Amino acid sequence: MSEASSSLAAQLRDAPRLTRPDLARDRVEAWRAGLDPRHAIGFAAPEVDALLLGLADHSPYLWRLVVADDARLSAMLAEAPEQHLERCLETMDQRCDSPAIPVADVMQALRQAKASVALLVALADLGGVWSVEAVTAALTQFADRAVSAAIRVLLREAHRSGKLVLADVDRPEIGCGIVILALGKQGSRELNYSSDIDIVAFFDPDTPTLAAKTVAAPFYVKLVQSLARILSERTGDGYVVRVDLRLRPDPGSTAVALGLSSAFSYYERYGQNWERAALIKARPVAGDTSLGDAFLRDLSPFIWRKYFDYAAIADIHAMKRQIHAVRGHSEIAVAGHDVKLGRGGIREIEFFVQTQQLIFGGRRPALRGARTLDMLAELHRDGWVDADAVEDLSAAYRFLRTIEHRLQMIADEQTQRLPSDPLALAAFANFAGFDDVADFAATFVAHAQAVERHYAKLFEHAPALDAEAGSLVFTGVEDDPETLETLRGLGFLRPAQAAEAVRGWHFGRRAAVQSPRAREVLTDLVPRLLIAFSRSGDPDAALMAFDKALARMPAAIELFSMLRENAALLDLFGDILGVAPRLAAAVATRPHVLDAAIDPASLQTAGDPVRLEARAKTVLDPDLPDEEFLDRTRDFAQEELFLIGVRLLSAIDDPATSGLAYSDLAAIVVRATLAHCQATFEREHGVVPGGACAVVALGKLGSREMTAGSDLDLMLIYDFDPDHADSTGPRPLDALRYYARLTQRLIAALTVATRRGRLYDVDMRLRPSGGKGPLATQLRSFVHYQAHEAQTWEHMTLTRARVIAGDSALSAKVEAAIATVLTSRRDAAALRVSVREMRALVAREKGEDDPWDLKLAAGGLIDLDFMAQYIVLRDAADHPSLLLRSTRAILAETSRLDLLDHGAASALIEAHRLYTNLLQIIRLTVEGSFDPATSGIGVRRRIVQASELPDFQLLDAVRARCAAAVRATFVTMLGAL
Repeated sequence: MSEASSSLAAQLRDAPRLTRPDLARDRVEAWRAGLDPRHAIGFAAPEVDALLLGLADHSPYLWRLVVADDARLSAMLAEAPEQHLERCLETMDQRCDSPAIPVADVMQALRQAKASVALLVALADLGGVWSVEAVTAALTQFADRAVSAAIRVLLREAHRSGKLVLADVDRPEIGCGIVILALGKQGSRELNYSSDIDIVAFFDPDTPTLAAKTVAAPFYVKLVQSLARILSERTGDGYVVRVDLRLRPDPGSTAVALGLSSAFSYYERYGQNWERAALIKARPVAGDTSLGDAFLRDLSPFIWRKYFDYAAIADIHAMKRQIHAVRGHSEIAVAGHDVKLGRGGIREIEFFVQTQQLIFGGRRPALRGARTLDMLAELHRDGWVDADAVEDLSAAYRFLRTIEHRLQMIADEQTQRLPSDPLALAAFANFAGFDDVADFAATFVAHAQAVERHYAKLFEHAPALDAEAGSLVFTGVEDDPETLETLRGLGFLRPAQAAEAVRGWHFGRRAAVQSPRAREVLTDLVPRLLIAFSRSGDPDAALMAFDKALARMPAAIELFSMLRENAALLDLFGDILGVAPRLAAAVATRPHVLDAAIDPASLQTAGDPVRLEARAKTVLDPDLPDEEFLDRTRDFAQEELFLIGVRLLSAIDDPATSGLAYSDLAAIVVRATLAHCQATFEREHGVVPGGACAVVALGKLGSREMTAGSDLDLMLIYDFDPDHADSTGPRPLDALRYYARLTQRLIAALTVATRRGRLYDVDMRLRPSGGKGPLATQLRSFVHYQAHEAQTWEHMTLTRARVIAGDSALSAKVEAAIATVLTSRRDAAALRVSVREMRALVAREKGEDDPWDLKLAAGGLIDLDFMAQYIVLRDAADHPSLLLRSTRAILAETSRLDLLDHGAASALIEAHRLYTNLLQIIRLTVEGSFDPATSGIGVRRRIVQASELPDFQLLDAVRARCAAAVRATFVTMLGAL
């Protein structure tokens, strides 16, 4: 064949059909009129003219390349395309390899080469000269050479600046310490016309090429960033290729260049199945390729597992199954169809091949190739795919890739979606070589249906997905638009944040999901989990709470398995995470508490003090070793706290009942813990003859109004025979030290954090003399102090005091002593002033302006408590029936005794009921203070339910009215602050 007959012009045999022939002819003629006569003769052939008309009609991008340089076009047409491609690449390499070439000149050289290659490939493709395989090979060849040329420039620049010491400046990549791996279509040499390139960069931190003062990681990271800028940045000459670095290990938390050992460790420990599929196509393209070859050889066991991997393959095809869980994708459309991701598209052909490669490639080395069509044929040769499938899928692949290239040639955009507009679709059909839309549509649908048929047959036994969820795709590194839309539909206000969190689980960013088994179970669970979160009322809060829980959990298989097998449990779990952080934390540390929550017997009897006491005696043996007792106590208490919280959250119990349950549980735990501490103490120090102690509960524990977040206000009172003040054991102590140390041990046992977590916070500041007094108080001292030294506020605290543990005889004496103090006669006027001043002090020091601080706000619980306590101290001498501890009970008794107007008393009781109901829910559902403006929808909904009002707006109005009424009564009773 002569040189002329082998030229591109001589080989042209096709051209796009014209949509606007007159406009196309006008453009071509206008262009011809300004041509250099030396070039014009090369454009006269009918085949060339037809092709130029097609470009002028359909592709603004290609037509700009034509008119920009007629000499370039003439040279292309006059030479065989393969030869001209190599000439372009050699020219690019020579320019970039010039000594000390400025980076700006490198960028220009690369971009000019890109323009030449883009035009050449388009002419050979549209002209029917090159097959799809030849087109993708040429595009890949250019990308490989461009990446390699750019990195050589950067390596030489680093050598000149003294950061590297290259072994051979003429071949800087040898021993340079960094390798660029191409993945995706570049890796498989199947690059499309306007594709991104997916590359990852790995470096050897111990390479001798690094200069003495050069730190590997920051140097190579900056080098890769510079590489990406050289290739991707748009200048007056355009861009070279868009660079995507997100296929590296966990791109959300890693730098753009990773050490080889770190990368290997990631894949070995956390690598996902979709990453195995991506690495099938991995290929070293620039830098020290020998490093890349060795890395991929070492990584081979991760990519290619020895045994047929049917279970793990769920991760790979789950993405397509999830996409198609939405019924909107059930039809193959033409207008607006995505030729890559849509049904019957390129991705299905690729998945058809890759999934089987992953299943069988571990035992069949011949199935480890990167090119789709090659591996499709190899699957047939190996007996896994029939001849019809190979023929249909190969034809469809070539057709769809051709259509993909036509779409991208129009404006050099990375798009795979057919036009939706009828006129634009008709024009595109002509550009693709069809006479009309009907002909194009028939061909397109036939290929897509063939792909869909074979793909569906391959996965016909795959487990179905819940179509309720819609598209929920978290494989890979990009946000799937349909997934974000599904998340919005599920009620997620921050869908991108939710998607990133789920991807983070798959990347193993949380300790609980770092095992392959955990991630496989989680993959199956995620759609149902997100639906459960959506039902909680605050899906974003539920998901973030789950994410935090995973960060605290060492392992999660047990929890995931429980949730996967029990739909009711999953709904409860979503509810808990959405609105109850305390319960969520309990699940995170003790997943088995969920078992109790779905056990009807456990849930029905939760909070029953008789059952609790009996269970405590069985489980909490006082003679157990310290560590075991402390662990058992925490397990016992946390499980019961969880059940009480679930009953409150589920409205099985009203808030008042929950307050009693929390308080009874705390009292039982204190009794068991005191018994254990005494038993241990007696073995070490014996007993004090005639000695005894009792634990007094104050505050909300005393009044049995505890919430999920309450601490324990305690006081320990003891007594002994003064004639026998020393204990009888091997290490005797005098009574004062004996009971002081016993109190310290009790506090430690209740508060210390063990491997099972914390139990309660204990506050001893309400004891005589507060923080300055001894931890334990002798009965005689207690009586004297209360009679002669105690201030009014200390007597106020005693209105809630009750003995909850210790010696029964001493307990009776303590109760009697407290009653004596409370029934003493007082100067009513002085008492009134003292209580009012105490309330004013609290307001000054802690504030009272936050209306939703139900305790401290003006007209809030402190006002109610202080009024009830004032009434007890003022009137209990004449009315001992007022010694009731609970504020609401005291107010009711005050009304019965006609000590307070019935209407005012009813208003106070109603306010107290509302406040305590709300506070129970707030303490369960909010960590810290409650702010309606920033709280989640689910939390506000629960608070409204607790108020028994229809909506939050009305609740806020009722709360404000209650606060005003309470403060007005307070001022009437005690005076203005």
